[in-house]
Amino acid sequence: MASTYPGSLTQLGTLGKVLSERLNAVSGGTINLKFQEPGAIVPALEVFDAVSSGAVQAAWSTPGYWTGKDSSLSLFAAVPFGPRASEYLAWMKFGGGQELMDEVYGAYGIKSLACAVIAPEASGWFRKEINSVDDLKGLKMRFFGLGAKVMQKLGVSTQLLAGGDIFPALELGTIDATEFSMPAIDQKLGFYQVAKHYYFPGWHQQSTIFELMLNKDEWDALDDQTKAVFETVCDANITYGIAEGEAIQPAALAELEAQGVTIHQWNPEILEALQAAWLEVVEEEKAANPNFVKVWESLSAFREQYKTWSNLGYLK
Repeated sequence: MASTYPGSLTQLGTLGKVLSERLNAVSGGTINLKFQEPGAIVPALEVFDAVSSGAVQAAWSTPGYWTGKDSSLSLFAAVPFGPRASEYLAWMKFGGGQELMDEVYGAYGIKSLACAVIAPEASGWFRKEINSVDDLKGLKMRFFGLGAKVMQKLGVSTQLLAGGDIFPALELGTIDATEFSMPAIDQKLGFYQVAKHYYFPGWHQQSTIFELMLNKDEWDALDDQTKAVFETVCDANITYGIAEGEAIQPAALAELEAQGVTIHQWNPEILEALQAAWLEVVEEEKAANPNFVKVWESLSAFREQYKTWSNLGYLK
């Protein structure tokens, strides 16, 4: 199993290692999924092609990295202004999400299992305070998935960098700002040493799904019991990841503040501008990609129906 994330990286990498260990334990050693560090056999952002071709049997990643292959894949990873983890999983497992993911990935010879979900992310580290949309214009920023296209509409020049490449780029000034993940993960990567302004909420990733990608021919050749072990351990990994992610953020935030980081919340005007830009991106993606239309309409219909429950059942 090639990985997009280093095994030492909190949640993003460690959940891949937990997955491999539990598959071995639950199967009594009949499934041995070997976690390989990024670059050990495949560069971090080339695992899609490697699994598709059969060069490797499996990979640990998130569908949001594959926007360049098919923009609809990002909708199985993180949706700007999108659902919390519970709603997202409801759509994936009972609203047709997994079936659509099978359809899109199947065209590339890949089977993808939702295998972890993490809590909301932060929305960025900046060297200078951002007080208006104008302050974003001209910035060079590492950004992920469909959120990058939103930032571009507000005048930000974006690029996608793997986790290990971000700090050097920030330190050298190749980029002015970055988003990556949640406080406990960002802390490990040391962004606070260069950029001191940390912004919330993560409008672009209110929850993020991670995946176990398998070469489809390899998957299809497995017996039903073995497939059930993979699916069950992935479900257990989802529970583990959500619980861990929620538990470790407060201490990380306190430590970041102790290191001189100023924690900000976006003002309403900036959030409104981001949301308006997102709706423009949606229309552009719908016009360009029939798969995006199909997945977006499924998710949107589910969310509209879900509102009748969330508005009644949850405190605002």
